[in-house]
Amino acid sequence: MSPETIGLIGIGCLFILMILRTPVAFAMLVVGYFGYWILSGGRSAGAMMLTEAYSAVSNYSLIVVPMFILLGNVSSAAGFSRGLYDAAFAWVGRLKGGLASASILGCAVFSAVSGSSVATAVTIGKVALPEMKRLGYGAGLSTGAIAAGGTLGFLIPPSTGFVLYAILTEESIGRLFMAGILPGILLMLLFMATVWIIATLNPEAGPRGDHVPVGQKFSILMRSMPLIGIITVSIGGIYAGVFTPVEASAVGAGLVVIMAFVSRSITLPQFGTAVMETVRTSAMLYMVVIGANVLNPFLAVTHIPETLGNGLVGLGFGPYGTLAMIILAYVVLGMFLDGLSMLVVTIPIVYPVIKALGFDPIWFGVVAVIVIEMGMITPPVGLNVFVVKGVAEDVEMATVFKGVMPFLLAMFVGLLLIIAFPDIALIIPNTMFG
Repeated sequence: MSPETIGLIGIGCLFILMILRTPVAFAMLVVGYFGYWILSGGRSAGAMMLTEAYSAVSNYSLIVVPMFILLGNVSSAAGFSRGLYDAAFAWVGRLKGGLASASILGCAVFSAVSGSSVATAVTIGKVALPEMKRLGYGAGLSTGAIAAGGTLGFLIPPSTGFVLYAILTEESIGRLFMAGILPGILLMLLFMATVWIIATLNPEAGPRGDHVPVGQKFSILMRSMPLIGIITVSIGGIYAGVFTPVEASAVGAGLVVIMAFVSRSITLPQFGTAVMETVRTSAMLYMVVIGANVLNPFLAVTHIPETLGNGLVGLGFGPYGTLAMIILAYVVLGMFLDGLSMLVVTIPIVYPVIKALGFDPIWFGVVAVIVIEMGMITPPVGLNVFVVKGVAEDVEMATVFKGVMPFLLAMFVGLLLIIAFPDIALIIPNTMFG
């Protein structure tokens, strides 16, 4: 059999293993190792696995993963997320569907400390969903807003999606972080506009919140300022060139731990739980990176990425037609795979195609992450939908999926805007890095 045929069989086996619920890291390890063995021999495969595994875990840039995860876990355990939500509600609660808009705004701000879609949806959902239920919000709007708002955790820096994309493509983590800021704000505003439209068409679905005096608004905002200050220092420090992303992650994690203990918002057992959760999540992500590093040499020797790129270019659809096909493939995969699996499996294959077509790889990183975000709320898998369903146990799954549909449309509009106007993603990193 030719290397290309073996490569296609390997990719097929990879998807079968993931459909069978094999952890994506181990599915990639198995396919990458045995595929390389078949093509290059057992000794070469063993040496490749050892070399790639060590290279993956010794990558200095990966330190941002456990640091930012610790930042988010400690913030959640200390209850700082409640302060963010209260501040958001105080300022936008009087809008139509104000509580749902506040939830989205809270998700956006918390995304800047969590880097995780699931963590964002769970943390804000536990605070916001009981309040929306108490005020009589429609189940579809409330759960849909949380599920959609949670996806911002994969886009707004510090994003684990961007970290993995940077590791897989050897692009700059700092540039990717900066590229995610304006698209994240754009999606947040589109989500809030969606809430306003739904509440305007059906006022009972999203009633206005209570009036909050201006003085009280500032008082509530000031209570959330320490965490907002940490976000500003860590992310702003990257933009200003004061910190590298790795240094910013350590500074942010250190400051939030100090703030949590000084304010007596966290106990030692709670801190221990947050640290252990950080270790578990980081270990999972490190294993995913190891698996991707083992799979990539196998794909390289099969020439699959090169063959696929030549095939797509040969179809004659042009750059944007080919991009549309890639996005469509992501949408279809998003119906069956979780976002992390899609990212690590597809990027090594489509990245050479994107570069060959002349697209900016940083810009495509933003596009890919947004499309993967869409998969997080797309049936039948929709990881964020299942997470929100776990918080709102009395809401039917079909109601949650129905509730996210308007937000899915908003994400599609945002994606089209970023494709039409690439500077939305590129203006900050280009200004910062020249």
